[in-house]
Amino acid sequence: MHTTSRDAFGRASEQLDSVVRESDAATLRTVGDELLSVANALADHLDLRRHLVDPAVSEDGRVQVLQGVLRDKVGGSTLDVLTTLVRSRVSTSTDLVEAVEELGRDALLSSAEKADTLSEVEDELFRFGRLLDREQRLLELLTNTTEPASGRVGLLDQVLSDRVDPITARLLAQAVARPQARPLDRTAEVLAEAAAARRDRSIARVVSPVVLGERQESRLAESLSSLYGRRISVHVDVDPEILGGLVVRVGGEVIDGSVLGRLRSAATARPN
Repeated sequence: MHTTSRDAFGRASEQLDSVVRESDAATLRTVGDELLSVANALADHLDLRRHLVDPAVSEDGRVQVLQGVLRDKVGGSTLDVLTTLVRSRVSTSTDLVEAVEELGRDALLSSAEKADTLSEVEDELFRFGRLLDREQRLLELLTNTTEPASGRVGLLDQVLSDRVDPITARLLAQAVARPQARPLDRTAEVLAEAAAARRDRSIARVVSPVVLGERQESRLAESLSSLYGRRISVHVDVDPEILGGLVVRVGGEVIDGSVLGRLRSAATARPN
């Protein structure tokens, strides 16, 4: 996102923050849904989004067009956020869609926070990313842009089958309907990281040869939080092939304490 666009996004985020302070979880979910729907509509209507970022169009002119199109289609809170964004002027039409989409995600995560389900949403997003990492055929089907978005979202609905929080489902549906530059499994992880950041946490991706108990996960989180000097949210994948120990990744740092890792290190260090 260009600098000017980022500035406009910052002002719209401040407006969204005021909506968050004054709204309950249900209202914020509606705002998030509306913002994501607007992002999709803008993505499909090039002429409209070009007009909304055209430097030759006055600030009042951009706002008038926006409000004329959306006044009866979204609520007042959503319209206020979008008006702030358009009034500040976004640099490019691509940045406009990206900004509206990011605002929609923020509103949905705020809704989960208000509903006290943010931890569950974070965990579900992370685990879906890991599922896609294991199930490459599913990943291919969900990212096959030669098929209509409705078909891909329908497949996602079948996979999720009402087993996740509605906020998780909506965030993933948006990611499937409008693929990002990054892979879908990574998008799910980025969304999980955004949820963790709202809880002032970083994510540790842990690979274990066996399922860890709740107490073991809690102790591991405490140890990693102490090591990194910040709160850590632990997400565990089970892989018997590492034989024993753990592999921990926090950001770009990997701590390989697995038996398999030690065997590989020993083999590498062994003289010919």
